Formats: sequence, structure tokens, C-alpha cells
Amino acid sequence: MVEKELLVAAAAAAVVVAVVVVVVVVVVVVVVVVVAVVVVVVVVVVKGVRVAVIVVVVVVVVVVVVVVVEVVVVVTVEIVVVAVVCLVIVVVVAAAAAEAVAVVVVFVVVIAMLAV
Repeated sequence: MVEKELLVAAAAAAVVVAVVVVVVVVVVVVVVVVVAVVVVVVVVVVKGVRVAVIVVVVVVVVVVVVVVVEVVVVVTVEIVVVAVVCLVIVVVVAAAAAEAVAVVVVFVVVIAMLAV
């Protein structure tokens, strides 16, 4: 029974982390895109279309780099957080049940959920 409750807790923790990650990525991407659009509009008004084309290319590159870096950093943080949560759960299960099989099952199930 302890293992089942811990699996539910692990699943809930993984879902919360995943939702937070998605929200953070979406917010950062939206902010970057809005700033990029504002910059391009200002450049078109002030400097004209020719300069704006160059700025658009630069802005697109910057946006892509920011989004990629954001995703990589956030995914890395998510992996670390989930790994820590898994380790804590494994330790709790080991202490509560003292069964190696239960520990391995919980750990494998949590990792499998994250891989999906």
C-alpha cells in the first residue's frame, strides 16, 4: 500500500514539474516574440524597410537561440528536480518497505513516466 501512495505522489510531483516547465517556456517565448515584434516595428518606422529586413534576420536568429537555450535549460532543470524527487521517494520506500524490489519498481515507473 505504501508503494501505491508513493507512486501517486511521484506522478503528482512529475506532473507539477512538467506544468511549471511548460508555463515558464511559454511565458519566455511570448515575451521574446513580443519584444522582437516591437523592435521590428520601431525600426521600420524610424529607419525604413531596408534596415528592418536586416533587423528581422537578426531578431529571428536571437529568438531561435533564446527559445532553444530556454528549452534546454528548463528541461535540464526539470530532469534534475525529478531525479531528486525520485531519489527521495526511493529512500522513503527503502526505509518504509525495506524491499529492494519495491524500490526498483518505484524508481523505474517514475523514470518511465518522465520518458513518455
